[in-house]
Amino acid sequence: MTIREQIETIQAETLSPYATLSQNSRGRDREEPQCDIRPLFQRDRDRILHCKSFRRLKNKTQVFLTPLGDHYRTRLSHTLEVSQIARTIVKALRLNEDLTEAIALGHDLGHTPFGHAGERTLNRKLKDGFRHNEQSVRIVEKLEKDGQGLNLTWEVRDGILNHELELHPHTPEGQAVRLADKIAYVNADIDDSIRAEILSEDMIPWEIRKTLGKNGHDRLNTLVHDVIVNSYDQPEIHMSDEIYQALVDLRQFLFKKVYTNPVAKGEEVKACRMLDGLFDFYMENADRMPDLIPSKYMRSYQKGEVEKDRMIADYISGMTDQYAVTKFNELFMPQAWQVDGF
Repeated sequence: MTIREQIETIQAETLSPYATLSQNSRGRDREEPQCDIRPLFQRDRDRILHCKSFRRLKNKTQVFLTPLGDHYRTRLSHTLEVSQIARTIVKALRLNEDLTEAIALGHDLGHTPFGHAGERTLNRKLKDGFRHNEQSVRIVEKLEKDGQGLNLTWEVRDGILNHELELHPHTPEGQAVRLADKIAYVNADIDDSIRAEILSEDMIPWEIRKTLGKNGHDRLNTLVHDVIVNSYDQPEIHMSDEIYQALVDLRQFLFKKVYTNPVAKGEEVKACRMLDGLFDFYMENADRMPDLIPSKYMRSYQKGEVEKDRMIADYISGMTDQYAVTKFNELFMPQAWQVDGF
């Protein structure tokens, strides 16, 4: 018996009957030999962790665009916080931690530079729209590894695709990540907003503080415990009605005070105009200047596998904030004229 098979046997004997076991996976789109050490979902986690799209998250906006400070969240730190919260939940519920971590680490791979401002820009530019959860799946299926994709299991891709609040993952592990995502960013955005001096704990409505807690530690504790208590030995992962409504109310409060706050979002107009300009320039010039866009993106377009606007969105959405600024400067900002020898 291999080490992987021993691990699978232990999981089958110890995990909840509602846990998703790797040996019961619907599998990968392309069959491949099993690892002798790692179960399927652990292998998926490792593939995501080592891919280029994951590394680029460290330089993509979470809420505050290019903040001057070392402690504001980026898309990468948000991803790690989601993973930690989701793993805490599923460990208590005896669900599959490997599957949970793989979904959590991959759920935001498709996010654009400049956060949701960039997503809204690309959604407006593409005739079929742009949604970061769908782009995350596109990355792991088609774009990573120069077009080969990561060949992840169905369960991981399902959790990544359905992590948005209005969607419903098919596995309890995916459902845990879906809630952990909201728990993570609500608390992190409050913390970052307090650091930026655009919010204070006292500004949060009293009814919400009374229900969820008076500070970040208490809120996190309340939300995670509520998920665990209400989901224990249940096939679905959910919160109590009271706590869930308080979370919804807190998100609405943040939309008013933070997500549309001119201090926090004052640079978004510039970011949107910049991505608008990049998109339009590539649309107008990609055919006659194919070297403008990396060959791994151009090949799929030239083969007729993808429309030009989608190919350009693949390229732009993969950019970090700084790389997008650099490309904009290269294309639109005048450069100093030089003569050789002077």
